[in-house]
Amino acid sequence: MSKTYGKTRWKRFALVMVPSIAATAAVGFSIANSALAASFSISGQQFKVRTDHLEGTNFAQFGTVDIEANGAKHPVAVSAFDKADITNLCQSVVTDLSGFGLGKITLQLNAGGPGSKPVHADKLLIDLEDLKADATFTRINIGQDASTLKGEATQGWTPHPLVAAATKNNGLPTGGMGFAQSADKAVLDGVQQTARATSAGNFELSGLHLSLKQGDGPGNECF
Repeated sequence: MSKTYGKTRWKRFALVMVPSIAATAAVGFSIANSALAASFSISGQQFKVRTDHLEGTNFAQFGTVDIEANGAKHPVAVSAFDKADITNLCQSVVTDLSGFGLGKITLQLNAGGPGSKPVHADKLLIDLEDLKADATFTRINIGQDASTLKGEATQGWTPHPLVAAATKNNGLPTGGMGFAQSADKAVLDGVQQTARATSAGNFELSGLHLSLKQGDGPGNECF
């Protein structure tokens, strides 16, 4: 029998929280297949990411569709970087535990802050729904065909099988929506983004801190 404190069964609480924790904290592990973000069934939850500064090489961006296990579809813009260094990373996801009398709980992950090395990622893929930042691109090409995109992160990307089947060879990576843009280098400051998935071939998080906060919104979420 699980222990009960204040009428909260903590094993049940853990079962509810673990999926959200895994979805957020998984960025702290080395992922062998850089195509993971685009090829697996997403949870359906959005999460927020804030960074003070991001510098990435071999930047590319193209459209595709993320699909939940239940079949729900979400159009996203995939941002790809062969290498990226990220200063003061914050990532947060909210889980509603009202059924347990706990209300909303925000899991927040921080790394690469003051006194720590910047977060470093190789073959970084981010499935975005919204992005705000001050951006500078070096040698940018806007409107190119997705089939001409280069870079390790982009070449390693594969779509969800249902997307691949629906779009056939409409652009490279297979499953892309044709229109794309790329740059030799991208520098973004004051980043605020809402995403569906993130993956990397390697993710190094210096000064990692993961915490649970009661409630959602400003002060609990990253923004």
